[in-house]
Amino acid sequence: MMPAAAALALAYLSGSIPSAYIAGRAVKGIDLRTVGSGNLGATNVYRTLGAKVAAVVFSVDMLKGALPAAFLPRLVLPTDALGTDRAAWWALAFGVAAIVGHAKPIFLLWKGGGKGVATAAGIFAALAPVPLVIALAVFVAVLWRTGYVSAGSLSAAVTLPVLLTWFSGAQSPLTIVALMVCVFVFWSHRANIQRLRNGTEHRFSRRPTGEGT
Repeated sequence: MMPAAAALALAYLSGSIPSAYIAGRAVKGIDLRTVGSGNLGATNVYRTLGAKVAAVVFSVDMLKGALPAAFLPRLVLPTDALGTDRAAWWALAFGVAAIVGHAKPIFLLWKGGGKGVATAAGIFAALAPVPLVIALAVFVAVLWRTGYVSAGSLSAAVTLPVLLTWFSGAQSPLTIVALMVCVFVFWSHRANIQRLRNGTEHRFSRRPTGEGT
């Protein structure tokens, strides 16, 4: 059995792996924190390094949330506790630790992390795949309709807890944490929200802009 504190630290370290930063250094020898939006997220990677690299970064960022949520409870809890609300709470705690690592990565001295959308998606892909797929469909639909990644991210963040209330109930650990993640996504996108209100948010393109994921 792994101590819970050690598992939380491991989840945080998983989230701290700066995949976008590594991609920028490996592909073009650049620090993505100084290019485009300056955000270490898939959107900035897409504009700067292209779709293939962005897909890899997005996938890695999802895994940073999915793997701790899916596997660390098995190392912390006894077998008879798995599948219970207790296990769900621990899985979500490990996922949230990964989000914190993504936003404040220790490997970059707690500076220049991403906004946590892909990592949060990874958590719910592991724990609630059907609601997550629907929320991602909302993200794609809003992005397609408006051209704004930020609008798609915010819409998906709102959609997920609503769906989880329907699927799991308002008191479900998944629903409660999805609401917390929604608040975090809105907070991390506060600059984007202001630009959307001002009509100055840039649409999705390969150009360096102020938008990030």
